[in-house]
Amino acid sequence: MKIKWCVMSLLLFVLCDGSRLCAQQASSGQESFEVTKTKAESGNIQAQSMMGYFYSSGQGVAKDYTAAAKWYHKAAEQGDSTAQYNLGRCYNKGEGVIQDYAEAVKWYRKAAEQGNGYAQNNLAHCYDQGEGVQRDCAKAVEWYRKAAEQNFAIAQFNLGSSYYTGKGVNTNFVEAVFWFQKAARQGLASAQYALGVCYQDGNGVAKDLHETFQRYHQAAEQGYADAQCELSKMYINGKDVPVNYVVAYKWLLLAAANGNESAQKVRLPMERHQLTSAQIAEGQRLAAEFKPRKENSGNSTSPENPTASGTGFFITDDGYLISNFHVVKDATKVRLVTSAGTVDAKVVQVDAANDLALLKADGRFALLPINSSRTAHLGGTVATIGFPDPSLQGFSPKLAKGEIASLSGAGDDPRYFQISVPVQPGNSGGALVDERGNVIGIVSAKLNARAALDASGALPENVNYAVKSSLLLSFLESVPDVANKLKAPNTTDEKFEEVVKSAQAAAVLVLVY
Repeated sequence: MKIKWCVMSLLLFVLCDGSRLCAQQASSGQESFEVTKTKAESGNIQAQSMMGYFYSSGQGVAKDYTAAAKWYHKAAEQGDSTAQYNLGRCYNKGEGVIQDYAEAVKWYRKAAEQGNGYAQNNLAHCYDQGEGVQRDCAKAVEWYRKAAEQNFAIAQFNLGSSYYTGKGVNTNFVEAVFWFQKAARQGLASAQYALGVCYQDGNGVAKDLHETFQRYHQAAEQGYADAQCELSKMYINGKDVPVNYVVAYKWLLLAAANGNESAQKVRLPMERHQLTSAQIAEGQRLAAEFKPRKENSGNSTSPENPTASGTGFFITDDGYLISNFHVVKDATKVRLVTSAGTVDAKVVQVDAANDLALLKADGRFALLPINSSRTAHLGGTVATIGFPDPSLQGFSPKLAKGEIASLSGAGDDPRYFQISVPVQPGNSGGALVDERGNVIGIVSAKLNARAALDASGALPENVNYAVKSSLLLSFLESVPDVANKLKAPNTTDEKFEEVVKSAQAAAVLVLVY
C-alpha cells in the first residue's frame, strides 16, 4: 500500500529569540545578581542589560517580565543594541509591556542599524508580515540579507525561503539552495529539511533521493516534525532505503506528537492495515526512547517543535478553553490539535495559585457546561478525556474513569478533589466530568511518588488530584465576556456513552512551544 503525503509548506519565516544571546553574555564573566544590580543602579549600561536578562529568564531572581522590560529600557535608551533588541522582543510578545508591534519595530530598527543580526532578522520579519510597519517584502529581503551575511543561520534560512517562494525577490532556486546550505551547515533543522525538499523536487539542485534522505534524517533527529513525517514516508515506500514499517511508524508517531497534521491522519490507517500488534509495540518503544539531538547552530533557535503537551477543553462555542497554568506557563506559542485540524491559540488570563489558564482559539467548537463542584459527593463517578504521552500512547484521545476519593486534596487542601481516575503526564488540563456531563474539576496533579515513598515507605497507587470547578467559575467571573457565554449545567443524568461523546468533542491536545 503506497501512502502519499504532500510535502509540508517550505516557507517558515522564523523570529530570533534573544535568550541565547543573553545567555552567551551571562556565561562570559557572569557576576552575581546582587553585584550586577549594584552596578546597574549606578548607571552601568551592560549591567542594566544583564538585569533585564536575569529577570526575563528567572536566573538568580524570580522571573518578572515587567522588571525585565524596565531594565532593558534603561540600557536601550543609552544605546545598548542588545537591550534595544530585547526590548523590541518584549513589545513584540507583550512581555512586561503592552504588546505594540510599532514599538517593537522602533527598537528592532535601532539595534539593527548598529549591526545586531538578531534585530536585523526580526525587523525583516516585521516587514515580511506587516507587523508594526507597512508590509514590504523587498525591504524584508534587504534586512534578511544583512543578518545572513553576518552568518546568522535563521536569517540565512529566511533569505533562502524568500528566493524559494519569490517573496520580495525574483524566484531563484539556486540562490535559495545556496542560503539553505549555509544555514544547514550550522545545524538549523528547518534549513536541513528545506534542502531535503529541494533535492526531492530537483529545485536548484539535481534530484537526489540519497541527499533527500540524509537531509530529512538530520532534521528529524533534531525533532523537526515535517522531516519526521517525510522520513516515515520514505521508509514506507522504500525510497532510497529498504521498506521498514516499524521505523516508519516510529517517525510517524513522533511527527504526529509534534503536531504534524499529515502524520496524524495517516497513523490510524497504518495501524489498522499495515502493522501487526508486535510492530506497533516496537514502533512505540522506539518512539518513546527517541531523544532529539541538539546541534550547535551558533545563533539559531528552533521554536518549530513543542517542548511540552497537555489537555484542554472548550467552554464557549467561539473558542475559549481551559487548561492548567503549569501546562502553558513557559509557552511562547500554543497550538491545539482539534478534530478539525491544528489551530493556534493564545493565553488570555491565568490563575497561577490555582493552576488555571484561559486560552482562546479562532473557530467554532463543541463545548462543555461547568457546574459548581459543591454538587459533587464522595464516591461520585467521574471521568476525563485526555492525551497522555502522545509520543508513546498515540494521538487518539484516551478515556479514564473513576470516583471522587476525597473532597479535599493532599494535606486536606480544599481546592482539590482526590480522584481514583488513572491519569498520566499529558492528562493535565483535562475536564473532570460527572454523570451528567458537567465539568466539576480540572485534572491537575499526581501524588509525588518519591515523596510518598520517602514519607511512608510505600509507593502510592492511583492517587491523583483535580482543581475544583468552583475555583474555575470564580476565575472566569473576572472575564465577563467569557462568563456570560457559559452553557448552563445539565440537570439530568445522561448515558455514560453520551457523557464520553460530549467530553471527547470538547477535548483538545495542547502543544506548547
